Amino acid sequence: MLTARRRVMARRGTASAAAVLAGSLLLASCGGSDGGDTSDAKTLRLWHYEAPNSAMGAAWTAAIKEFETQHPGVRVEFEEKSFDQIQKTAPMVLNSSDAPDLMEYNKGNATAGLLSKQGLLTDLSAEVTKRGWDKLLSPGVRTTSRYDANGVMGSGNWYGVPNYAEYTMVYFNKDLFAKYELAEPKTFDDLVAAMDVFAEHDITPLANSGAEYLAQQYVYQLALSKADRSWVDSYELYQGERTDFHDAAWTYAAGTFADWVKKGYIGKSSTSAKAEDAGVSFIQGKAPILFSGSWWYGRFQDEAKFDWGTTLWPGSNLTAGSGGNLWVVPKSADHKELAYDFIDITMSKKIQNLLGNKGGVPVAADPAAVTDPKSKSLITDFNTLSGRDGLAFYPDWPVPGFYDVLVSETQKLITGSEKPDGYLDALQEAYDKGVPKT
Repeated sequence: MLTARRRVMARRGTASAAAVLAGSLLLASCGGSDGGDTSDAKTLRLWHYEAPNSAMGAAWTAAIKEFETQHPGVRVEFEEKSFDQIQKTAPMVLNSSDAPDLMEYNKGNATAGLLSKQGLLTDLSAEVTKRGWDKLLSPGVRTTSRYDANGVMGSGNWYGVPNYAEYTMVYFNKDLFAKYELAEPKTFDDLVAAMDVFAEHDITPLANSGAEYLAQQYVYQLALSKADRSWVDSYELYQGERTDFHDAAWTYAAGTFADWVKKGYIGKSSTSAKAEDAGVSFIQGKAPILFSGSWWYGRFQDEAKFDWGTTLWPGSNLTAGSGGNLWVVPKSADHKELAYDFIDITMSKKIQNLLGNKGGVPVAADPAAVTDPKSKSLITDFNTLSGRDGLAFYPDWPVPGFYDVLVSETQKLITGSEKPDGYLDALQEAYDKGVPKT
């Protein structure tokens, strides 16, 4: 995810040291799309889809300025793309002469793994070792950076580098909870009791987007609350027993989600809503609860005018999350050395500390340099999650095309046009078709 926007994004501890850029960075003189920069290169073409006031957007804007300072005469040509735009067009764009030099891309088997298998991404293994990026990333974060010959994450060559982590959590409006004299949701019973009260007062408690990733992540989180690590490894990495969508975890998840729609916890009108709609409904104080990723954190700090808090999903050791979306270098990129230099800057302490203070989850910040109280809380919860091996990746990752299946099928659960059993049947069919045959 959408990752999806999986982004979205995961839980891991911060690494202790960041690479320091030393000396002047020289442009390589060997030209062509097979590896180097032309000697007269003046532009680094960069694509990403982070909002300007998000933690990542702010950090990368600063990284662009730092890059141009360190590379006199070289300009960064940044193009903002939407998550769905890159998700849907990346294979076509990367197979053309329009590919950028560096782009943010979603991690996982169905996305970065698929592109690596298709030969569209540059193998970064040598640069990762040379620049020490591997030493900055914890094992849980590294999982989504490496892909084998079948495009399965966790081993093989490095095809992407994340410079932040991400995880999902419950965001709640403290002012609304206080207004209705509700306990903050520290247990699952607290969460359900609060949703009951809000529904009784004609307030739809959960912000949701049926047309994008939020809805499927509610279902996945409900399943994770009844699952363990071996369940995740089977589903995401094809290890152990075959994934059965009619097992206890998935059955509970689909049934509970459908029940929550009936009880008014999730609005039927959210079927066509986008993730942005859900986020705005929380920012505007209309939805008291939103379950989504740390990628919203900085924006909520900037835009929400009420007191809000967060908690890990109560009653679950697992939650969706991973290393952040990846910097990938297209195989056809013209200026690969410049792209590597930019990645290096985003991994520096200066940018990592900024990302942390803006509400992101840095992978290589100095903990003492992160001073914002809410940001400290964000990182503390991540460390808690990472410490218990609680990052469970994202529901759409296992097989290509699964994101669209999850969106369309979960929309049917919201409208009631599909029952939980039929929903799980559809997921099983799509999953089984996409699992690599060994």
